[in-house]
Amino acid sequence: MPTNGSLNRKLRMALVGGGQGSFIGRVHATAAVLDNRAALVAGALSSNPERAKASASDYDIPEARAYGSYREMLDTESSLPADQRIDFVSVATPNHTHFEIAKAAVEAGFHVICDKPMTFDLGQAEELARVVENSNVIFALSHNYTGYPLVRQAREMILSGELGEINAIRSNYIQGWLRTRLEDSDQKQAAWRTDPSRSGAAGCFGDIATHAYNLGRYMTGLLPDAISCHLKTFEAGRRLDDYGTAIVRFQNGALGTVTASQISHGRENDLFIEIDGTLGSLQWRQENPNEMIVRRNGQPHQIYTRDPNGSFMNESGRAACRLPSGHPEAFFEAFANVYRAAYDAMVATSEGQSLDRRDTVYPNVYDGVEGMFFIQQCVESSKQDGAWLPLHHPAARK
Repeated sequence: MPTNGSLNRKLRMALVGGGQGSFIGRVHATAAVLDNRAALVAGALSSNPERAKASASDYDIPEARAYGSYREMLDTESSLPADQRIDFVSVATPNHTHFEIAKAAVEAGFHVICDKPMTFDLGQAEELARVVENSNVIFALSHNYTGYPLVRQAREMILSGELGEINAIRSNYIQGWLRTRLEDSDQKQAAWRTDPSRSGAAGCFGDIATHAYNLGRYMTGLLPDAISCHLKTFEAGRRLDDYGTAIVRFQNGALGTVTASQISHGRENDLFIEIDGTLGSLQWRQENPNEMIVRRNGQPHQIYTRDPNGSFMNESGRAACRLPSGHPEAFFEAFANVYRAAYDAMVATSEGQSLDRRDTVYPNVYDGVEGMFFIQQCVESSKQDGAWLPLHHPAARK
Protein backbone atom coordinates (compact mmCIF):
# COMPACT_ATOMS: atom_id res chain seq x y z
CA MET A 1 0.00 0.00 0.00
CA PRO A 2 1.34 3.47 -0.82
CA THR A 3 2.14 5.33 2.36
CA ASN A 4 1.54 8.92 3.34
CA GLY A 5 4.99 9.92 4.49
CA SER A 6 5.61 9.37 8.19
CA LEU A 7 1.90 8.78 8.76
CA ASN A 8 2.27 5.30 7.25
CA ARG A 9 -1.50 5.00 6.93
CA LYS A 10 -4.37 6.09 4.75
CA LEU A 11 -5.84 9.52 5.34
CA ARG A 12 -9.40 9.37 6.67
CA MET A 13 -11.95 11.20 4.50
CA ALA A 14 -15.44 12.54 5.16
CA LEU A 15 -17.76 13.52 2.33
CA VAL A 16 -20.42 16.22 2.56
CA GLY A 17 -22.94 15.95 -0.26
CA GLY A 18 -22.87 13.21 -2.86
CA GLY A 19 -26.16 11.59 -1.93
CA GLN A 20 -28.52 9.85 -4.30
CA GLY A 21 -28.80 11.76 -7.59
CA SER A 22 -25.45 13.50 -7.18
CA PHE A 23 -22.80 13.58 -9.91
CA ILE A 24 -19.83 15.37 -8.44
CA GLY A 25 -19.94 13.66 -5.05
CA ARG A 26 -19.29 10.29 -6.65
CA VAL A 27 -16.43 11.83 -8.63
CA HIS A 28 -14.83 13.15 -5.44
CA ALA A 29 -15.19 9.79 -3.73
CA THR A 30 -13.65 7.94 -6.68
CA ALA A 31 -10.77 10.36 -7.21
CA ALA A 32 -9.94 10.56 -3.53
CA VAL A 33 -9.18 6.84 -3.22
CA LEU A 34 -7.68 6.24 -6.67
CA ASP A 35 -4.10 6.15 -5.36
CA ASN A 36 -5.01 4.15 -2.24
CA ARG A 37 -3.85 6.98 -0.01
CA ALA A 38 -7.23 7.70 1.58
CA ALA A 39 -10.35 5.89 2.77
CA LEU A 40 -13.87 7.29 2.88
CA VAL A 41 -14.96 6.57 6.45
CA ALA A 42 -17.67 9.14 7.23
CA GLY A 43 -20.19 11.36 5.54
CA ALA A 44 -23.15 13.71 5.70
CA LEU A 45 -24.39 12.93 2.23
CA SER A 46 -27.53 15.08 1.99
CA SER A 47 -29.23 18.06 3.60
CA ASN A 48 -32.11 15.66 4.22
CA PRO A 49 -31.08 13.55 7.24
CA GLU A 50 -33.03 10.47 6.12
CA ARG A 51 -31.61 10.61 2.60
CA ALA A 52 -28.14 11.24 4.04
CA LYS A 53 -28.24 8.07 6.08
CA ALA A 54 -29.88 6.06 3.29
CA SER A 55 -27.09 7.05 0.87
CA ALA A 56 -24.29 5.85 3.14
CA SER A 57 -24.41 2.25 1.97
CA ASP A 58 -23.68 3.44 -1.59
CA TYR A 59 -20.24 4.46 -0.33
CA ASP A 60 -19.74 1.65 2.22
CA ILE A 61 -19.81 4.22 5.01
CA PRO A 62 -20.57 2.49 8.32
CA GLU A 63 -23.95 3.29 9.81
CA ALA A 64 -22.36 4.74 12.93
CA ARG A 65 -20.55 7.36 10.84
CA ALA A 66 -23.39 8.18 8.47
CA TYR A 67 -24.46 11.53 9.83
CA GLY A 68 -27.68 13.45 9.37
CA SER A 69 -25.91 16.81 9.01
CA TYR A 70 -22.42 18.16 8.53
CA ARG A 71 -22.56 19.85 11.95
CA GLU A 72 -23.34 16.55 13.65
CA MET A 73 -20.48 15.00 11.73
CA LEU A 74 -17.93 17.66 12.69
CA ASP A 75 -18.98 17.63 16.35
CA THR A 76 -18.88 13.85 16.63
CA GLU A 77 -15.67 13.39 14.67
CA SER A 78 -13.93 16.07 16.72
CA SER A 79 -14.73 14.14 19.87
CA LEU A 80 -13.18 10.90 18.61
CA PRO A 81 -9.61 9.88 19.53
CA ALA A 82 -6.97 11.26 17.18
CA ASP A 83 -6.26 7.84 15.71
CA GLN A 84 -9.91 7.44 14.67
CA ARG A 85 -11.23 10.84 13.65
CA ILE A 86 -11.25 12.07 10.05
CA ASP A 87 -8.32 13.99 8.57
CA PHE A 88 -10.15 15.97 5.90
CA VAL A 89 -13.57 16.91 4.57
CA SER A 90 -14.58 16.97 0.91
CA VAL A 91 -17.38 19.43 0.14
CA ALA A 92 -19.52 18.39 -2.84
CA THR A 93 -22.72 20.35 -2.33
CA PRO A 94 -24.51 23.20 -4.17
CA ASN A 95 -22.65 26.53 -4.20
CA HIS A 96 -24.69 28.33 -1.54
CA THR A 97 -23.65 25.82 1.15
CA HIS A 98 -19.90 25.68 0.48
CA PHE A 99 -18.93 28.54 2.79
CA GLU A 100 -20.65 27.43 5.97
CA ILE A 101 -19.48 23.83 5.60
CA ALA A 102 -15.88 24.65 4.67
CA LYS A 103 -15.55 27.34 7.34
CA ALA A 104 -16.86 25.02 10.04
CA ALA A 105 -14.50 22.25 8.95
CA VAL A 106 -11.47 24.55 8.96
CA GLU A 107 -12.39 25.94 12.38
CA ALA A 108 -12.68 22.36 13.64
CA GLY A 109 -9.12 21.75 12.45
CA PHE A 110 -9.88 19.50 9.48
CA HIS A 111 -8.30 19.88 6.05
CA VAL A 112 -10.75 20.72 3.26
CA ILE A 113 -11.12 19.88 -0.42
CA CYS A 114 -13.98 21.99 -1.76
CA ASP A 115 -15.84 21.99 -5.03
CA LYS A 116 -15.89 25.19 -7.10
CA PRO A 117 -16.95 27.95 -7.20
CA MET A 118 -15.63 28.16 -3.66
CA THR A 119 -18.45 30.20 -2.12
CA PHE A 120 -21.70 31.97 -2.94
CA ASP A 121 -20.15 35.43 -3.23
CA LEU A 122 -16.87 37.31 -2.94
CA GLY A 123 -17.39 38.42 0.66
CA GLN A 124 -17.69 34.82 1.79
CA ALA A 125 -14.59 33.86 -0.22
CA GLU A 126 -12.49 36.60 1.36
CA GLU A 127 -13.65 35.62 4.84
CA LEU A 128 -12.93 31.95 4.19
CA ALA A 129 -9.41 32.84 3.02
CA ARG A 130 -8.82 34.70 6.29
CA VAL A 131 -10.04 31.70 8.29
CA VAL A 132 -7.72 29.38 6.37
CA GLU A 133 -4.77 31.76 6.83
CA ASN A 134 -5.33 31.72 10.60
CA SER A 135 -5.34 27.93 10.69
CA ASN A 136 -2.90 25.14 10.00
CA VAL A 137 -5.14 23.33 7.52
CA ILE A 138 -4.65 22.58 3.85
CA PHE A 139 -7.44 23.93 1.65
CA ALA A 140 -7.71 22.67 -1.92
CA LEU A 141 -10.24 23.64 -4.57
CA SER A 142 -11.36 21.13 -7.18
CA HIS A 143 -10.47 22.98 -10.36
CA ASN A 144 -9.80 19.47 -11.54
CA TYR A 145 -8.71 20.34 -15.09
CA THR A 146 -5.43 21.58 -13.63
CA GLY A 147 -4.64 17.95 -12.86
CA TYR A 148 -4.30 16.73 -16.45
CA PRO A 149 -0.70 15.72 -17.26
CA LEU A 150 -0.47 17.82 -20.42
CA VAL A 151 -1.90 20.87 -18.62
CA ARG A 152 0.91 20.56 -16.11
CA GLN A 153 3.35 19.89 -18.94
CA ALA A 154 2.21 23.11 -20.63
CA ARG A 155 2.42 25.08 -17.40
CA GLU A 156 6.06 24.17 -16.85
CA MET A 157 6.88 24.85 -20.51
CA ILE A 158 5.30 28.31 -20.34
CA LEU A 159 6.74 29.29 -16.97
CA SER A 160 10.22 28.21 -18.10
CA GLY A 161 9.97 30.46 -21.17
CA GLU A 162 9.67 27.85 -23.94
CA LEU A 163 6.86 29.81 -25.59
CA GLY A 164 8.48 33.19 -24.99
CA GLU A 165 6.40 36.09 -23.72
CA ILE A 166 2.71 35.22 -23.66
CA ASN A 167 0.61 37.52 -25.86
CA ALA A 168 -2.83 35.90 -25.98
CA ILE A 169 -5.02 33.32 -24.24
CA ARG A 170 -8.25 32.00 -25.79
CA SER A 171 -10.09 29.80 -23.31
CA ASN A 172 -13.54 28.34 -23.92
CA TYR A 173 -15.96 25.95 -22.27
CA ILE A 174 -18.85 24.96 -24.51
CA GLN A 175 -21.80 22.78 -23.50
CA GLY A 176 -25.32 22.26 -24.84
CA TRP A 177 -27.23 20.47 -22.07
CA LEU A 178 -29.28 23.54 -21.07
CA ARG A 179 -30.49 24.35 -24.59
CA THR A 180 -34.02 23.74 -23.26
CA ARG A 181 -35.53 24.59 -19.88
CA LEU A 182 -34.37 21.34 -18.31
CA GLU A 183 -34.80 22.92 -14.89
CA ASP A 184 -38.58 22.93 -15.39
CA SER A 185 -38.57 19.13 -15.18
CA ASP A 186 -36.95 19.40 -11.74
CA GLN A 187 -33.78 17.72 -13.01
CA LYS A 188 -31.50 17.99 -9.96
CA GLN A 189 -28.35 19.32 -11.63
CA ALA A 190 -30.22 21.87 -13.75
CA ALA A 191 -32.52 22.98 -10.94
CA TRP A 192 -29.87 24.30 -8.58
CA ARG A 193 -27.48 25.57 -11.25
CA THR A 194 -30.13 27.88 -12.70
CA ASP A 195 -31.41 29.07 -9.31
CA PRO A 196 -29.74 32.32 -8.18
CA SER A 197 -30.52 31.54 -4.55
CA ARG A 198 -28.37 28.40 -4.76
CA SER A 199 -25.96 29.01 -7.64
CA GLY A 200 -25.05 32.66 -7.03
CA ALA A 201 -24.93 35.72 -9.24
CA ALA A 202 -23.96 33.85 -12.42
CA GLY A 203 -25.17 30.69 -14.11
CA CYS A 204 -23.07 29.48 -17.02
CA PHE A 205 -20.23 31.85 -16.14
CA GLY A 206 -20.17 30.76 -12.51
CA ASP A 207 -20.43 27.07 -13.36
CA ILE A 208 -18.00 26.61 -16.26
CA ALA A 209 -16.41 29.92 -17.33
CA THR A 210 -14.63 29.88 -13.97
CA HIS A 211 -12.89 26.68 -15.12
CA ALA A 212 -11.86 28.27 -18.43
CA TYR A 213 -10.51 31.39 -16.71
CA ASN A 214 -8.70 29.39 -14.03
CA LEU A 215 -7.07 27.16 -16.64
CA GLY A 216 -5.51 30.15 -18.40
CA ARG A 217 -4.27 31.61 -15.13
CA TYR A 218 -2.86 28.26 -13.99
CA MET A 219 -1.05 27.49 -17.23
CA THR A 220 0.47 30.93 -17.83
CA GLY A 221 0.81 32.54 -14.42
CA LEU A 222 -0.17 35.87 -15.97
CA LEU A 223 -1.74 38.34 -13.57
CA PRO A 224 -5.03 39.91 -14.74
CA ASP A 225 -5.58 43.64 -14.90
CA ALA A 226 -9.11 44.36 -16.18
CA ILE A 227 -12.14 42.68 -17.72
CA SER A 228 -15.02 43.52 -20.05
CA CYS A 229 -17.88 41.03 -20.18
CA HIS A 230 -21.24 40.41 -21.84
CA LEU A 231 -23.58 37.78 -20.39
CA LYS A 232 -26.77 36.60 -22.06
CA THR A 233 -29.76 34.45 -21.17
CA PHE A 234 -31.08 32.94 -24.38
CA GLU A 235 -33.70 30.61 -22.89
CA ALA A 236 -36.65 32.86 -22.06
CA GLY A 237 -37.59 32.79 -18.40
CA ARG A 238 -34.29 31.40 -17.19
CA ARG A 239 -33.04 33.46 -14.27
CA LEU A 240 -29.29 33.21 -14.88
CA ASP A 241 -26.98 33.50 -17.89
CA ASP A 242 -26.54 30.54 -20.21
CA TYR A 243 -23.97 32.16 -22.52
CA GLY A 244 -21.26 34.76 -22.17
CA THR A 245 -17.96 36.10 -23.42
CA ALA A 246 -15.31 38.22 -21.76
CA ILE A 247 -12.11 40.00 -22.74
CA VAL A 248 -9.30 40.06 -20.18
CA ARG A 249 -6.36 42.46 -20.18
CA PHE A 250 -3.31 41.06 -18.38
CA GLN A 251 -0.67 43.08 -16.59
CA ASN A 252 2.06 42.13 -19.10
CA GLY A 253 -0.05 43.53 -21.97
CA ALA A 254 -1.46 40.19 -23.13
CA LEU A 255 -5.11 39.81 -24.10
CA GLY A 256 -7.36 36.93 -23.18
CA THR A 257 -10.86 35.81 -24.08
CA VAL A 258 -13.17 33.58 -22.08
CA THR A 259 -16.28 32.19 -23.78
CA ALA A 260 -18.74 29.84 -22.12
CA SER A 261 -21.99 28.34 -23.35
CA GLN A 262 -24.55 25.87 -22.10
CA ILE A 263 -26.89 26.24 -25.08
CA SER A 264 -24.73 25.07 -28.03
CA HIS A 265 -26.36 22.05 -29.70
CA GLY A 266 -24.38 18.84 -29.53
CA ARG A 267 -21.57 20.18 -27.35
CA GLU A 268 -20.73 18.19 -24.26
CA ASN A 269 -17.82 19.29 -22.06
CA ASP A 270 -15.64 21.05 -24.61
CA LEU A 271 -13.12 22.94 -22.55
CA PHE A 272 -10.31 24.04 -24.84
CA ILE A 273 -7.51 26.57 -24.66
CA GLU A 274 -5.04 28.18 -27.07
CA ILE A 275 -2.05 30.17 -25.86
CA ASP A 276 0.13 32.35 -28.10
CA GLY A 277 3.68 33.28 -27.17
CA THR A 278 6.44 35.07 -29.04
CA LEU A 279 8.33 31.79 -29.55
CA GLY A 280 5.44 29.40 -30.08
CA SER A 281 1.78 28.58 -29.51
CA LEU A 282 -0.02 25.62 -27.97
CA GLN A 283 -3.50 24.13 -27.99
CA TRP A 284 -5.12 21.65 -25.59
CA ARG A 285 -8.63 20.21 -25.50
CA GLN A 286 -10.20 18.49 -22.50
CA GLU A 287 -12.22 16.09 -24.65
CA ASN A 288 -8.94 14.85 -26.16
CA PRO A 289 -6.74 15.36 -23.12
CA ASN A 290 -3.85 13.08 -24.00
CA GLU A 291 -2.68 15.24 -26.91
CA MET A 292 -1.40 18.80 -27.06
CA ILE A 293 -0.39 20.67 -30.22
CA VAL A 294 2.61 23.01 -30.22
CA ARG A 295 3.21 25.23 -33.24
CA ARG A 296 6.14 27.38 -34.32
CA ASN A 297 6.33 29.29 -37.61
CA GLY A 298 8.46 27.54 -40.22
CA GLN A 299 8.50 24.24 -38.32
CA PRO A 300 6.27 21.16 -38.48
CA HIS A 301 3.48 21.14 -35.93
CA GLN A 302 4.33 19.04 -32.90
CA ILE A 303 1.80 16.72 -31.25
CA TYR A 304 2.73 16.05 -27.65
CA THR A 305 1.19 12.84 -26.33
CA ARG A 306 0.90 11.94 -22.69
CA ASP A 307 3.94 9.69 -22.30
CA PRO A 308 5.62 9.40 -18.90
CA ASN A 309 8.62 7.75 -20.56
CA GLY A 310 8.98 10.33 -23.32
CA SER A 311 12.12 12.44 -23.22
CA PHE A 312 10.02 15.46 -24.25
CA MET A 313 7.95 15.30 -21.07
CA ASN A 314 9.03 17.62 -18.28
CA GLU A 315 8.98 16.75 -14.59
CA SER A 316 5.52 18.23 -13.93
CA GLY A 317 3.89 16.42 -16.82
CA ARG A 318 5.59 13.13 -16.07
CA ALA A 319 4.69 13.24 -12.37
CA ALA A 320 1.00 13.61 -13.22
CA CYS A 321 0.91 10.38 -15.27
CA ARG A 322 -0.17 6.98 -13.96
CA LEU A 323 -0.30 4.83 -17.11
CA PRO A 324 2.08 4.12 -19.99
CA SER A 325 1.48 6.01 -23.24
CA GLY A 326 -1.43 4.87 -25.35
CA HIS A 327 -3.62 4.02 -22.35
CA PRO A 328 -5.86 7.09 -22.01
CA GLU A 329 -5.89 8.97 -18.74
CA ALA A 330 -8.75 11.37 -18.26
CA PHE A 331 -11.24 12.96 -15.89
CA PHE A 332 -10.95 10.77 -12.79
CA GLU A 333 -7.16 10.68 -12.94
CA ALA A 334 -6.93 14.47 -13.31
CA PHE A 335 -9.28 14.92 -10.37
CA ALA A 336 -7.16 12.47 -8.39
CA ASN A 337 -4.03 14.51 -9.13
CA VAL A 338 -5.58 17.46 -7.29
CA TYR A 339 -6.26 15.15 -4.34
CA ARG A 340 -2.76 13.67 -4.50
CA ALA A 341 -1.09 17.07 -4.36
CA ALA A 342 -3.31 18.07 -1.45
CA TYR A 343 -2.43 14.83 0.36
CA ASP A 344 1.27 15.59 0.01
CA ALA A 345 0.64 18.96 1.68
CA MET A 346 -1.49 17.41 4.43
CA VAL A 347 1.24 14.92 5.27
CA ALA A 348 3.93 17.61 5.22
CA THR A 349 1.83 19.70 7.59
CA SER A 350 1.39 16.75 9.94
CA GLU A 351 5.19 16.43 10.01
CA GLY A 352 5.52 20.05 11.10
CA GLN A 353 6.82 21.37 7.80
CA SER A 354 6.15 24.99 6.91
CA LEU A 355 4.53 25.23 3.48
CA ASP A 356 3.84 27.97 0.95
CA ARG A 357 0.05 27.78 0.75
CA ARG A 358 -0.28 30.37 -2.02
CA ASP A 359 1.95 28.99 -4.78
CA THR A 360 0.80 25.36 -4.87
CA VAL A 361 0.41 22.65 -7.50
CA TYR A 362 -3.17 22.14 -6.39
CA PRO A 363 -5.72 24.99 -6.72
CA ASN A 364 -6.03 26.67 -3.33
CA VAL A 365 -8.17 29.08 -1.34
CA TYR A 366 -6.64 32.07 -3.13
CA ASP A 367 -7.68 30.63 -6.48
CA GLY A 368 -11.13 30.39 -4.96
CA VAL A 369 -11.12 34.07 -4.08
CA GLU A 370 -9.96 34.91 -7.59
CA GLY A 371 -12.75 32.83 -9.06
CA MET A 372 -15.39 34.64 -7.05
CA PHE A 373 -13.91 38.03 -7.99
CA PHE A 374 -13.99 36.95 -11.64
CA ILE A 375 -17.69 36.10 -11.34
CA GLN A 376 -18.52 39.33 -9.53
CA GLN A 377 -16.70 41.53 -12.03
CA CYS A 378 -18.16 39.70 -15.04
CA VAL A 379 -21.72 40.15 -13.77
CA GLU A 380 -21.15 43.81 -12.94
CA SER A 381 -19.41 44.54 -16.25
CA SER A 382 -22.27 42.95 -18.15
CA LYS A 383 -24.79 45.06 -16.24
CA GLN A 384 -22.80 48.11 -17.39
CA ASP A 385 -22.87 47.01 -21.05
CA GLY A 386 -19.36 45.60 -21.04
CA ALA A 387 -17.65 48.33 -19.02
CA TRP A 388 -13.99 47.69 -18.22
CA LEU A 389 -13.58 46.82 -14.54
CA PRO A 390 -10.53 45.91 -12.44
CA LEU A 391 -9.78 42.17 -12.23
CA HIS A 392 -6.65 41.96 -10.11
CA HIS A 393 -7.48 40.86 -6.58
CA PRO A 394 -4.87 41.25 -3.79
CA ALA A 395 -5.22 37.55 -3.00
CA ALA A 396 -4.29 36.48 -6.54
CA ARG A 397 -1.85 33.63 -6.95
CA LYS A 398 1.43 35.12 -8.21
